[in-house]
Amino acid sequence: MDISALQAFLAVADSASFSQAAERLFLTQPAVSKRIAVLEAELGTTLFDRVGRQVGLTEAGRALLPRARRIVDELEDSRRAIANLSGKVEGRLSFGTSHHIGLHRLPPVLRAYHQRYPQVALDIQFMDSEQACQEVLRGELELAVVTLPTRAAASLATHTVWRDRMAVMVAVEHPLAGKARPTLRDLAQWPAIMPAHGTYTREIVEAAFSREGLVPQVSMSTNYLETIKMLVSVGLGWSVLPRTMLDEQVTALKLPSLGLERELGLVTHTNRSLSNAARAMQQLLFEEAGR
Repeated sequence: MDISALQAFLAVADSASFSQAAERLFLTQPAVSKRIAVLEAELGTTLFDRVGRQVGLTEAGRALLPRARRIVDELEDSRRAIANLSGKVEGRLSFGTSHHIGLHRLPPVLRAYHQRYPQVALDIQFMDSEQACQEVLRGELELAVVTLPTRAAASLATHTVWRDRMAVMVAVEHPLAGKARPTLRDLAQWPAIMPAHGTYTREIVEAAFSREGLVPQVSMSTNYLETIKMLVSVGLGWSVLPRTMLDEQVTALKLPSLGLERELGLVTHTNRSLSNAARAMQQLLFEEAGR
């Protein structure tokens, strides 16, 4: 069984799209279709139902999925383990990070990494923290530097690098800005701008409100914190943002009872070997955490 055919199968299964699978594998769509066709012919069964533009796994495809993932993961893990024997820090390192961390936390680490290990080609993929964790789970990324999940999957190892203190922020002219002792009940009366449902930051905020028997009145959602800050600064609502984003356009409300904080850091897979390049990045992040 051709390993490249199994990789194509996994890419199509994960993206539910032949075109997206082709982009992920740096192949043409006909090349991906041919690999799937060869695999289906070898197994004597259809692996995908193709109805219009919809692509879904057949019963046989669903049965193959965990086995194919295990085979590909074992092969990639073996390749990394053998490559590590040379002791050289080189090659390609693919990792995921969020836009906010990539802009505000990672630059010093990346600068130091590039100076120490110029032979490594960094493939930095910007995405939501939740997606990055899923790609680490699937073996598509060696590691992720993201907002850490409040409840990590059993196969994920997490390490806190930065503690991100959060604050409730409003525009300087917002009515809540002049309130001496605002409460969560006060906030619940005004529109909020939040990341989407299921994001780790949203979970932290909703848990704080839930403890008081309240629900925030979310009027808009976007996962880009810089966009949220802009919407807050023009008076369209309040939000919870990192204190590092405070400036003259927004003000932080004093809510002593609301000690919001999120943990930013490293995510790896517990059952997979890291390449030397990934281990070097891990060590730099550990050094950053110790400062």
